[in-house]
Amino acid sequence: MKEPKDVTGVLQQSDEKMARKKSPYAPSHYVGVGASAGGLEAIEQFFKPIPSNCGLAFVVIQHLSPDYKSLMVELLSKKTELTVLRAEDGMAIQANHVYLIPPRQNLRIFHGKLVLQEQVTRVGVNLPIDIFLRSLAEEKGEKAIGVILSGTGSDGARGIRAIKEAGGIVMVQSEESAKFDGMPKAAIATGVADFVLTPSQLAQRLLDFVLHPNESNIERSERLLSDEGKMAQIFSLLREQTGVDFTHYKPSTIIRRLERRMIICDKTDIEDYVQHLFLHPTEVSVLYKQLLIGVTSFFRDADAMEVFSERYLSERLQQHRNAEFRMWVAGCATGEEAYTLAILTNEIMVRHHLKFDVKIFATDLDKDALVVAGSGVYPESITADLSPELIGKYFIKNGDHFQVSRHIRSMVVFARHNLIKDPPFTNMNVITCRNLLIYLQPVLQKRALQMFSYSLVKNGVLFLGTSETIGEMGDHFSTLEPKMKIYASLGRGRSVVGQTIHVPYTEETAVYGETTYFSLRPPMTRIDDDSIVVSRILDAICPEVIPLLLVVNAQFQVLYTIPFKVDKLVVSGPTV
Repeated sequence: MKEPKDVTGVLQQSDEKMARKKSPYAPSHYVGVGASAGGLEAIEQFFKPIPSNCGLAFVVIQHLSPDYKSLMVELLSKKTELTVLRAEDGMAIQANHVYLIPPRQNLRIFHGKLVLQEQVTRVGVNLPIDIFLRSLAEEKGEKAIGVILSGTGSDGARGIRAIKEAGGIVMVQSEESAKFDGMPKAAIATGVADFVLTPSQLAQRLLDFVLHPNESNIERSERLLSDEGKMAQIFSLLREQTGVDFTHYKPSTIIRRLERRMIICDKTDIEDYVQHLFLHPTEVSVLYKQLLIGVTSFFRDADAMEVFSERYLSERLQQHRNAEFRMWVAGCATGEEAYTLAILTNEIMVRHHLKFDVKIFATDLDKDALVVAGSGVYPESITADLSPELIGKYFIKNGDHFQVSRHIRSMVVFARHNLIKDPPFTNMNVITCRNLLIYLQPVLQKRALQMFSYSLVKNGVLFLGTSETIGEMGDHFSTLEPKMKIYASLGRGRSVVGQTIHVPYTEETAVYGETTYFSLRPPMTRIDDDSIVVSRILDAICPEVIPLLLVVNAQFQVLYTIPFKVDKLVVSGPTV
């Protein structure tokens, strides 16, 4: 008699197959779609070309009237093959689904699930698109895609900047194709849009992007890192056109954003992309902007900002006895942090009846960002970061924008400045540099911190980002708040060991996109006022034209003699 056949394994496999068939699978990307007035038609055009098996998850955020029942589920279901659902609290996000925000609710994503919250209107403005997109950026990073369609106002502008900073993709409806161009115009003005097209064209580019063979290819990332020759060509083009050397920026940041540009330009090979850069100089500018993306906001990292303000800024202001209190915001982007410091300073000075000049130097590499900063004009979405009291005291409403009041703007001076190459400011009481050092390799981080040490007065405050530290510079700073990354200068900046000063051979650079470096023998061993002046002079002159350089002080005493030679450059101390 035959033994009965053991079917346990077969049944188990069958159960597993059925479970996989029934259970949802994780989307390849998460797409947040923002729309307002005139958005229904744009939404229908956007979803019509998208197939039911695209592998994406969509969350549509609209400005809905609280007084009328939304029929969007029924209307959109007739225009798309995807499954359309009204979002519910705790609902898990599945691929090939569209989730619609209900009226009177704000929506966030957390651990792959939707979180609903009753809307609370602030200053008459609710910004549900910004709220969702910012949570999407934080939750999904490079898998986040933000889409802005027709609508009035500027909701979504802050959210797409957060998505771009996290490594995601941004798509915006073209102004001319939108019934209401307020939201598209505000989104385009941020400078972070990867595509600006009609809704149906955006849908096609979305599909092209997520199905691109290079998307999420780890092996390709490693190949890019190992191809030093091609990377050097890209860095050379960037330096030639912008004056900025990205060689020592964090490789992970560079490669991630370079990959995205390659995909957007439909280039599968780095050699093809380098050739594309040579043939299209505008792409060099776009890549430069992508590498410099800096997202900031008023009162960013509110807990850390409160500790910094109440415990340390207030103390330094109250103890100040000189004619001018000086602060430096390094990497200020579009200026929100600089104005935050100005507002906080003004509040403290009024509270404690303090009267002296305050000057805030706010610097960045991005000229376009500095234009925005200098104007002090921001979209209505800033109301999400500011209390009604501060909005009323320090901002003037102009249409759907707010402008920083004149007396706050007068406290801030914006300037283009290269933190690594340009000389630092001096006699600073406070320096903030938040979420900039994380993009630099250790050698540049140390260089920047050396500059900060030189710039700060003794006991001056250094305020870094939450993911940054002083690293090897512990003998120059004491730690005030380890969690909030707040430090005090020990006053040893004048003895900081400097780096060798490099002098670009500008004529060769202009012709070949390469740079010849001359060594300084002996190297500058101290960062002091004289050596900084010498550094700037050397950056500005051509050794072929000037055979000998003398640097003198105000009394015409010779401080340095610098004879230029063909193979090297020698800097000597005083000869008189």
